[in-house]
Amino acid sequence: MQERSSVADLAAILREGLNRYSPGEKLPSSRALVERHRVSPVTVSRALAELVAEGLVVTRPGAGAFRAASHPEAPRPVDTSWQEIALSAEAAGDQVPRSVDASGVLATLAAPAPGVIELNGGYLHRDLQPERALAGALARAGRRPGAWERPPVEGVPELRAWFAREIGGSGGALAANDVLVTAGGQSALTTALRAVAAPGAPVLVESPTYPGMLAAARASGLRPVPVPTDADGVRTDLLADAFRASGARLFVCQPLFQNPTGAVLAGERRREVLRVARAAGAFVVEDDFARRLVHDGAPALPPTLLADDRDGSVVHVRSLTKATSPSLRVGALAARGPVLDRLRAIQVVDSFFVPGPLQETAVELVGSPAWSRHLRLISGELTARRDALVAALHRYLPALADGGLHIPYGGYHLWLRFPDGTDEAALTGGALRAGVAVAGGRPYFAAEPPAPHLRLSFVSASGAGELAEGVRRLRTACDELGTPVG
Repeated sequence: MQERSSVADLAAILREGLNRYSPGEKLPSSRALVERHRVSPVTVSRALAELVAEGLVVTRPGAGAFRAASHPEAPRPVDTSWQEIALSAEAAGDQVPRSVDASGVLATLAAPAPGVIELNGGYLHRDLQPERALAGALARAGRRPGAWERPPVEGVPELRAWFAREIGGSGGALAANDVLVTAGGQSALTTALRAVAAPGAPVLVESPTYPGMLAAARASGLRPVPVPTDADGVRTDLLADAFRASGARLFVCQPLFQNPTGAVLAGERRREVLRVARAAGAFVVEDDFARRLVHDGAPALPPTLLADDRDGSVVHVRSLTKATSPSLRVGALAARGPVLDRLRAIQVVDSFFVPGPLQETAVELVGSPAWSRHLRLISGELTARRDALVAALHRYLPALADGGLHIPYGGYHLWLRFPDGTDEAALTGGALRAGVAVAGGRPYFAAEPPAPHLRLSFVSASGAGELAEGVRRLRTACDELGTPVG
């Protein structure tokens, strides 16, 4: 008989026989139980431990085991109904509900069930993550002098200097002292929103835009106000109107490989965003999440908005996570002027500092020869997977692929517009039943969406074969719903 089974059997026998003993009466000795039930002393000890954990038996060192004085009362059910009032009641001055819809974020973070192809993820597939380079960097970081001491609240100097070069460019537009190290891009975005805008204030956002930013804005008590985008990024002809109409003092944008459209902000619009924001006395939060996810054959990337900013209007957000691993949660905030003090204060109150070993790991990684090799690898792999997804769309969903599909030269996703009247929720649910996870477009809009959409990611699948099979399964779901896709 297996030991685990013997323990369970003996515990059951002793539990049933407890009624023969009065509360507080001593049970047979361990030796007697060994002889009576022909089990080992270890089995007796473990069986008694189970009864002790259940509150049926008490043991006294040197004295033995005794029946407990009384059976423990069943725990009273927790009544949390009062929380519905506490969480929903808004003071008269509250302008924004405090509840937060995180469904758009959770959809990209949830691990798919076995057999489900993941076309909704936002992180590199494990095959693309630099695991060996990260393991080596982590080992070296742990041996660095002072790695386990408390780091500066602003971040490790070497890492701040590296981010300053990455964000400001070779012209020296940014100094290390203008950078704060953060626990990833999402944390940086949340800090930036809270630093610049007061609760209840409007904040201009691209439409569509990243759901995690919308959730963070609403969680901070802000009111997202959408500004439409097209293939060249945000419509700057409407941006000034939005500032005037809303009174906003903050605009959040992704100028490079925008999530979800993949658009790159056109050159003239880049200058116009800075001009309009400066005229409105407003800040621009630049979320530059995908700069290291450029594809092979791409044209030269434009510099960051911050590199062209001469008025301190831009608060820049950068992260290492997207290009490495979801668990390397290291990012940066960059800004100039008094707003940097506000950013630092909020970050310190929220999290004190980013753990030193994690920062030192990032320093070791980006300073190693493996870093440039990894970036070349993912550039080629993202290009191949993008092309495989596009080919699969032309094969299985030709009406969508031939209808003006924007093919980005960086990032990790495609944005599909579906025919009017398509039920997004039914489509995503049907796709999941068919064995493929996709992201519906509704969470990407701050207001009513102009049309149904899906965002398809090509970074979280294992390769071209899985991408093609995922699109085939999506076609099955479309056919079941009668959605015309060609």
